[in-house]
Amino acid sequence: MDFTLDEAQREIAGLAADVLAREIDFGRPPGPGGYDEQVWRALAKAGLLNLAVPAELGGDGLGLAEVAVLLTELGRAAAPVPSLTLAFGLLPLAALGTPEQRAWLLPEIASGDALVTAAPHEPSAPLATRPETRAVAESGRWRLTGVKTNVPFAAAATRVLVPAGTGVFLVDPRAEGVTVAGTTLRLDGVVVDEADQLGGADALEVLRRYAMAGMLALGDGALAGALDLTTRHVAQRHQFGRPLATFQAVAQQIADVYVASRTVHLAALSAVWRLHTGRDPQPDLDVAAYWLAEEAPPALATCHHLHGGLGVDISYPLHRYYAQIKELSACLSS
Repeated sequence: MDFTLDEAQREIAGLAADVLAREIDFGRPPGPGGYDEQVWRALAKAGLLNLAVPAELGGDGLGLAEVAVLLTELGRAAAPVPSLTLAFGLLPLAALGTPEQRAWLLPEIASGDALVTAAPHEPSAPLATRPETRAVAESGRWRLTGVKTNVPFAAAATRVLVPAGTGVFLVDPRAEGVTVAGTTLRLDGVVVDEADQLGGADALEVLRRYAMAGMLALGDGALAGALDLTTRHVAQRHQFGRPLATFQAVAQQIADVYVASRTVHLAALSAVWRLHTGRDPQPDLDVAAYWLAEEAPPALATCHHLHGGLGVDISYPLHRYYAQIKELSACLSS
């Protein structure tokens, strides 16, 4: 197998890096949705939110492999945008949505006018394979009851993909019976129509796998970004008249971070490749999730250590990578 990016994927990575380098301003406060809407709009204008939208809806008709390239660049830049909604919402909606659902939501996502996220996590059960959230059929409708945790950008979302019972449903986070508190979504007898259910008997598993692959790609980029930042720091910072990078102990520690980053990168690429090509991805998804959950947090701790006091300064970007890795690791450690 060859994981070398093809020409289109290299162009996506380069374009994303250019847009993010030009648009990101960490001094700019987040918008009402809790993210930098200017950066998100710039990504949409560049066509990067359109990658997985089918050609008949005006998109590029690409898939997970290309979206994963974008997610890796978003992680590398610690971009303050709703990155995971691409894997939690766009990809499963493109794969499972009815023609009406796709025609309504996918162009809106591509333009940056709508966010669709998902709620695959439940209390003490990240990426739950058998959701405790109930879906009870009632007079041609469904009534949903349960609690979802770690729902990215739930309050800003147009719709949330909610696994419940044996299906996945599109839920309006502003509907009666829905309570959003931070990233927790509570459903108290929320009524949804049959038209709000996504198709496919394997909808739960498809959503779960896309969510895993997206988190892995984003985490791969975040760890690589932290490594790049730390490598530049130890090359430029001097002690006793010499760059920190020339000290043997420092070189060994940064090498350990490099090994962890490359291992996560290879594992994530393999998992994404298998899912993208229709092979059974679960063993590779599980291996990559293990490596990210077990190796990335200690690697970030080493990066903090090598930065000294600068690493915990909120005006310095390292804490953004740490926060992202901590959140992703918690969700992948099931």
